[in-house]
Amino acid sequence: MDPKAEMILEIKRKYGLDSPRVFSAMLQVPREEFVGHKDKDIAYSDSAISIGFGQTISQPYTVAFMTHLLNLMGNEMVLEIGTGSGYQAAVLSILADRVFSVEIIPQLAQIAKKRLKKLGFKNIEVKAGQGEVAWKDKAPYDAIIVTAGVENGITDVLLKQLKKDGIMVAPVGKGPDKIMTKFVKKKGKVEKKEFGVFHFVPFVESN
Repeated sequence: MDPKAEMILEIKRKYGLDSPRVFSAMLQVPREEFVGHKDKDIAYSDSAISIGFGQTISQPYTVAFMTHLLNLMGNEMVLEIGTGSGYQAAVLSILADRVFSVEIIPQLAQIAKKRLKKLGFKNIEVKAGQGEVAWKDKAPYDAIIVTAGVENGITDVLLKQLKKDGIMVAPVGKGPDKIMTKFVKKKGKVEKKEFGVFHFVPFVESN
């Protein structure tokens, strides 16, 4: 069986997630191109993989679940905080109209930008910058996804760049174990729903 298909089958069986549009997008992205050469044989394994600089490419289930929570329909502008390898941005780009991705580690931003261009993903813009500042001149966004563990103060900053009725998904809390949280911005309030504990590398803040 194709390793992408095996990956999707494992997510369905192990976690009970059923998200046809997200799975279709993940089947179109060559995950092995987003890891180091020595890790290509484990690219589709059910685990996070180091990409250097203290960062990881999230396990396939985490990517699938966070993307599923965004409920993308195809016409959205999406902001990603934490480009990392660029894999999550690639998946998002198939499901949304435009993706803007911010990475605080300049080397990772440059590598991801080159990789995504080489692979033909044309509706993604990547820049090196501070996640807590985000990308104000492109705001507001239909959806925001944060791919590193954050605390509530940072989510408040990001919510200001979200459109009314927009969705933000972020792992929130102190320590390595974060609560996956979905925020929906309503007029005058923000609705929150929590989806259990996930392990994430910490959000890298500017000095």
